[in-house]
Amino acid sequence: MVVAFIQRAIMQGIPLLFGSTGEILTEKSGNLNLGTAGVMYVGGISGVIGAFLYEQSVETLNPVLAVLIPLLSSMVGSLFMGLIYAVLTVTLRANQNVTGLALTTFGVGFGNFFGGSLIKLSGLDVPSITLTQTSLFFKKSLPFADKLGWFGEIFLSYSFLAYAAVAIAIVMSVYFNRTRSGLNLRSVGENPATADAAGINVGKYKYASICLGSIIAGLGGLYYVMDYACGIWSNDAFGDRGWLAIALVIFAIWRPNLSIVGSILFGGLFIVHNYIPNLSMSAQELFKMTPYVVTIIVLVIISMRRKREYQPPESLGLSYFREER
Repeated sequence: MVVAFIQRAIMQGIPLLFGSTGEILTEKSGNLNLGTAGVMYVGGISGVIGAFLYEQSVETLNPVLAVLIPLLSSMVGSLFMGLIYAVLTVTLRANQNVTGLALTTFGVGFGNFFGGSLIKLSGLDVPSITLTQTSLFFKKSLPFADKLGWFGEIFLSYSFLAYAAVAIAIVMSVYFNRTRSGLNLRSVGENPATADAAGINVGKYKYASICLGSIIAGLGGLYYVMDYACGIWSNDAFGDRGWLAIALVIFAIWRPNLSIVGSILFGGLFIVHNYIPNLSMSAQELFKMTPYVVTIIVLVIISMRRKREYQPPESLGLSYFREER
């Protein structure tokens, strides 16, 4: 039971890890994207659209194309969402909070519209799309995992996207702290006027971080559908995972490496009520609140300690007007 719980917590946390890593990259440039939930939703439905069209067009799936087409579709859809946000907040200098919230509303509506359309095209009586064949390719794990007992089940029994999420978070952490480009990005997020005066192209760094961060976040939606949900898309089934990803950013104090542990913790807290017998519905809902409660506690602690390394980028949420430099 303990092994099964840890496995499920990790699988539940992988979408959060993708979302939080992408959002951390975006926020390091000084842009607060509250549209992460919408980006992840669009990333998921875009992958579903690609997989659905491919499954409908051939009798036998090619394993490479069965993975590549949904993957690229998800990345393109997420990139589109990132470009919308970047144009509005960087070029047109729109309010970041309002833009992010609008992006979430748009993303959920986009996903539900195309999800409903695909359900009608499939001609099924159930309100969902099942992409079992494609999901099997995404869910493939290491062949020797079953032979290593509990160690293999806990650490080696996941799909390539799960390991990609961890790898991206580690690479991102090294990028922020060990590379010139990463330090430039952090300077843009802290004080864009000073970075601009030093010859750093503020607009380029903001656009690149927002777009790449959106692509990473969108992969969280694809993982949820193709791996966690076994290839089943149902409108509004994604829940509040996008908002949990944003909460995880605060919990991890804007450090991608800490978000790895945080995502597993949040994943475990999100499903722990399923492993406690005889819980009432109200008690289950209280348990689902625990990730947010933990985030609030962490936010209070870091606010009291006031250490600079625990704080968000100084210009987070503020539009940069070069003429005011």
